[in-house]
Amino acid sequence: MEGIRTARTTPASMPTNLLLLLLFGVRVLTICPPMCTCSRGHRAVDCSARGLAILPDSLQHNIHFLNLSHNRLQDLDGLLNHFDHLRTLDISYNHLHHLPVGLPRALWDVRASGNYIRQLEKNDTAYHWNLQNLDLSHNLLERVVLINNTLSNLQSLNLSHNKFWTVPTNMPYNLEMVDLSHNYLLQILPGSLDRLPKLSRFYLHANRFTSLSNGVFSRLDGLQLLTLGDNPWACEDEENTNHLLTWMQQTPAKILGCPCYTRPTCGEAHLANRRTWHSAAFTEPPLGAGARHPGHRAPMQVVTSGYLSKSAQLNVGQYPSAVNSSGPGEQVLIVGGGFLTSTPHSLSTHSSTTIRTRSTKKVLPSRARSTSRQIHICSFEITIWSLLLTVVIHCAC
Repeated sequence: MEGIRTARTTPASMPTNLLLLLLFGVRVLTICPPMCTCSRGHRAVDCSARGLAILPDSLQHNIHFLNLSHNRLQDLDGLLNHFDHLRTLDISYNHLHHLPVGLPRALWDVRASGNYIRQLEKNDTAYHWNLQNLDLSHNLLERVVLINNTLSNLQSLNLSHNKFWTVPTNMPYNLEMVDLSHNYLLQILPGSLDRLPKLSRFYLHANRFTSLSNGVFSRLDGLQLLTLGDNPWACEDEENTNHLLTWMQQTPAKILGCPCYTRPTCGEAHLANRRTWHSAAFTEPPLGAGARHPGHRAPMQVVTSGYLSKSAQLNVGQYPSAVNSSGPGEQVLIVGGGFLTSTPHSLSTHSSTTIRTRSTKKVLPSRARSTSRQIHICSFEITIWSLLLTVVIHCAC
């Protein structure tokens, strides 16, 4: 009898155990660190501006977006390599002195602006074949070593507001945007730009150029926009400036900030109404916004410079409709729906992906969606509990 009783109770208890395991699994998959906010099934995690000095634990291994910006993180070496599905990582405005070692190879976007990074070694970006956007602006960089065959998909490289004296060599060949504005650049070594056929937007304003070598831009067949303003060009040295001015008259690219004040706008190309123009500093929307539109990619944000003084602002939006001169030293691209302007370094933190810097009007809808997700999860759990109760009653009968 005892054997028969065991045979009867064991099969009946199996569905109960399975339901308990299922319910426990739901709890495990919906863990979100208490100091963070999560969306998109807890795969988009925003831990920005929380005063964090260490990486939050209990992060899911299958997260796609991770925002750690505006914290006090100093060392993330080896702490992120197990996030095999991570696509976007924002570690901007922390206390990092180097790019973290062992970043996931699945990354598409890395934003590390506003730290204390002084150099980028070849191993820091090795094996990142999937990386498309790299933002290292507002650091202390003086030297970068890039291996173009391991960064074959890199399209946007932002190195603005650093301490470069020479344009980096051996840049990845698929680059479409390079921002080297607001550095200490004095020269471009011959041949440095010869292997960049897709480079269309090149920002060199606010540097220390007095002249450039003959033919330095001649191999940039895809160039559409070049900024040269706010540089101390040696206009009295006609021998070294005439070749540059001649090239600018012949190129189809748009040149903003002509050397020696020849004209406010150089080149023969004009911005078409439907042509998409991105600015130099690429900053994607908050992770909450990305969760609302998974396929949406925001335009890169903004580039500064007029052709006379640093106070002149060049506002670049997604669909510029016209080019007007609002003053002798300012070029403004008029944008349908508003203007985008860059800010000094002291204010540039507001361009990060943190949700806390956004207005409450944008946050409230995401909270509503988060609440609806919680209600949905709760209803799912109630359904499981009801099934469990039914099984238990059936077994008891």
